Amino acid sequence: MTRLTTLTLLAAAAFAIALVTPTATADDRPNIVFIMSDDHGWQAIGAYGSTINETPNIDRIAHEGMRMDRYYVGNAICAPSRATMLTGLHTHANGMMDNRRAFDGSQRNVAKMLRAEGYQTAMIGKWHLESEPTGFDMYDRLVGQGPYYNPVLRAGGEGIDGYEDVEHIGYTTDIVTDRAIDWIEDERDPEKPFLLLVHHKAPHRDWQPAPRHLHLYDDDEIPEPTTLFDDWSGKGSAATMQEMMIARDLTKRDLKLVPPNGLTKGQFEAWTAAYAPKNEAFEAMKLEGDDLVRWKYQRYAKDYLRSVAAVDEGVGRLLDTLDHQSLTDNTIVIYTSDQGWYLGEHGWFDKRWMYEESFRTPFLVRWPRVIPAGTTSDALTQNIDIAPTMLAAAGEAVPADMHGVSMLPVLEGTTPDDWRDSLYYRYYEYPGWHSVRRHEGVTTERYKLIHFYRLDEWEFYDLEQDPDETRNAIDDPAYEVEIADLKRELARLKTRYQVPPGEHYEAPTNGRRD
Repeated sequence: MTRLTTLTLLAAAAFAIALVTPTATADDRPNIVFIMSDDHGWQAIGAYGSTINETPNIDRIAHEGMRMDRYYVGNAICAPSRATMLTGLHTHANGMMDNRRAFDGSQRNVAKMLRAEGYQTAMIGKWHLESEPTGFDMYDRLVGQGPYYNPVLRAGGEGIDGYEDVEHIGYTTDIVTDRAIDWIEDERDPEKPFLLLVHHKAPHRDWQPAPRHLHLYDDDEIPEPTTLFDDWSGKGSAATMQEMMIARDLTKRDLKLVPPNGLTKGQFEAWTAAYAPKNEAFEAMKLEGDDLVRWKYQRYAKDYLRSVAAVDEGVGRLLDTLDHQSLTDNTIVIYTSDQGWYLGEHGWFDKRWMYEESFRTPFLVRWPRVIPAGTTSDALTQNIDIAPTMLAAAGEAVPADMHGVSMLPVLEGTTPDDWRDSLYYRYYEYPGWHSVRRHEGVTTERYKLIHFYRLDEWEFYDLEQDPDETRNAIDDPAYEVEIADLKRELARLKTRYQVPPGEHYEAPTNGRRD
């Protein structure tokens, strides 16, 4: 029996445990502040070793808590990831397999469960699940994707008759932060523990910076990833079929060669003052070939990082608010993203793939009463684990049919011997934006197996020897045993999570954007 088989049998036994032993009483249950940005890659966070930007406030969560180094998602696209976070289920089980359908809000979610046990629950910011939020005493959600400037927030909640759309003037990241701070300071019930979800739109495409950041990085050269000019010759055919190339697929609006819509007069003037001179200089250079690609990368990367800067400032303001309200000691603060992101790696932007840049996701967590400061973990964790972890932290039982497990032992510094050693992934949305083909796969600490099942192509990567995943070793006889083990493990995980046989997926007819 291989080590993989032995450990996975142990992991299966752990999964079968129906309840998690409560770790809190009604008197000391922690508050939970869950901050999720949209498309924030781990490689653009200082705590993860970024060489392209600084994020001192997000880093503070890591310095005062734990940085998770092997945290992943199960489907690297916005709405499915959000549904998984709420339900603790992979997307085939919660029904949100792509961005083009509405979430079934009648199903169980972690907000409903905590609210039923006396928690006050609130959600502010990007929702992106089409149906109205359920389980929240209060929500202020962005309508649709939400713009970077002057958003409409839809206000509603449990026990509230209907909802109200409220127009706001300003920068959306700041407005979401302001509303979260207002709720903590003035609107919550101080006699109850609370769950607060703070969901930012940034740094989602098309990366519009705040007015104060329009000139950030103007005098800097952002380092290029080593695979910016990857020709994908070491991958399978799926990599050649995508539509997410910096060289080809960024639009004039992405590149700020035309201004965004919906700006006020003052915002438009500030925007034009920042970009018009830079655009004139670009036009005069008449760039071609690799030089043009390099210019596009710089423009894209700087605007992306400028958008991150406002999120980081908002995180700092939230942390300061918790300090001022004397809530820090017993409040769990989580910073994560709905998935990872490509910042030029393999010549790409966007997400979707099971490759590390989009599959792996930042996850930083602080809980001073429980988590030792400045710690790290390389335990394999996934977004199916968020709901179970919140429940366990609140002293509640974790339903046996949730796919995820509580990360509390890991956060406390002791990864159980029977912790999982593999993760399941599946991406469904094709045909769709960016033309990433449907695929599923399994990863361990070292190896990754991906099956592009409609193409009937397999890819295998040794992450220790090939961390950039530039060499598909599926036909290398040296890995024959490892590939066979992973194929068996993929089958086991699909059985474990009750993945329906066959394709079990039909694309909706509407084309809602990511």
